[in-house]
Amino acid sequence: MTFRIDKLGVLIVVLAIYGVLSPFATLKANRIVPGEGFDILEALPGGFGRLMLLAVVGGAAMALLRREALWRLLSASVVLAALFACVGLAATYLTPADNSYARVSPASGFWILLFTFSLLATDGISRMNPRPSVRLLFLALAIAIVSVMKEYAARADVFWTEASRHLLLALGSLLAAAVVGLPIGIFCERVPALRSAVLNTLNLVQTIPSIALFGIMIAPLGWIAANVPGAYAIGVRGIGVAPAFVALFLYSLLPIVANTVAGLSGVPRQAREAARGLGMTSAQRLIRVEFPLALPVILTGIRIVLVQNIGLATIAALIGGGGFGTFVFQGLGQTATDLVLLGALPTVALAFASAVVLDALIDMNAVAPPRKDTR
Repeated sequence: MTFRIDKLGVLIVVLAIYGVLSPFATLKANRIVPGEGFDILEALPGGFGRLMLLAVVGGAAMALLRREALWRLLSASVVLAALFACVGLAATYLTPADNSYARVSPASGFWILLFTFSLLATDGISRMNPRPSVRLLFLALAIAIVSVMKEYAARADVFWTEASRHLLLALGSLLAAAVVGLPIGIFCERVPALRSAVLNTLNLVQTIPSIALFGIMIAPLGWIAANVPGAYAIGVRGIGVAPAFVALFLYSLLPIVANTVAGLSGVPRQAREAARGLGMTSAQRLIRVEFPLALPVILTGIRIVLVQNIGLATIAALIGGGGFGTFVFQGLGQTATDLVLLGALPTVALAFASAVVLDALIDMNAVAPPRKDTR
């Protein structure tokens, strides 16, 4: 029996070796002082360290020598489950008794191994080429495997408050941009003379750095709050959610408008003529024929906007907008890695989940090529 070396497997092995040689967990006497790193054998009690090393070696060998998608996915899943179990065990083992100030957090070795075998799991799933519904199932399983962080246990109420603000900023600005951007895109596709001017104007907004655009919004919204009756009562402020929402709305317009124009422009001429031959009005052709055919391209624009907004909403914390960025910037100010991760990890997970869901929707709405009649 001959074995073929997998190219990605070589990268997996190199990263796994680097992860094993790096500190697995960090112990801090308190949140402020620098921590001490412990490798896998030092961070875990008894034979658990050796079992973890054995799991990593087995997973790396499977990545290197086996090309079957199912084996790659199963081996990666075993190593990832062991990683999450062992990092929790390390926190219990390393924390001194009766010390409420000590902090144990995953170190670089844990994150390298997590990335390495997540990459292997993703490769296994992609080789299986699952249907959209199966991709959603994999996503649900990934979300279910969540480790409870010590910072979350202490900040559960605040966490969900900031999560709701983050979702409000990301999803609310997307909805507002879709309501405004779709009609603009349809109008630009119907009137080519205005298309270039509109798209260039929206593209100009995209060139402004995010933190600068957030700051630019403070002055006009502050003036509106002070001079327009009722504006302050409905939440318009110079700082807070309002400027962040408006900035994200402006960033969202270009992908939605541009993809709407591209999707409608790509509708086959034969489909338009067939609809016209059936006596459909212009509105009927748009709703029943053109828009459904353009929907996959439009959804691609919405996917770009949603993932973009989830990331950019993190910066809203700098102007009092809340969201997961609150934990990130608090952690940076206190040199608390675990607090940074409390904000960063949900942001990454939310962006990844949104991308997977919308990719599945795009595939579900994609028009399949006609089958050849073999009779």
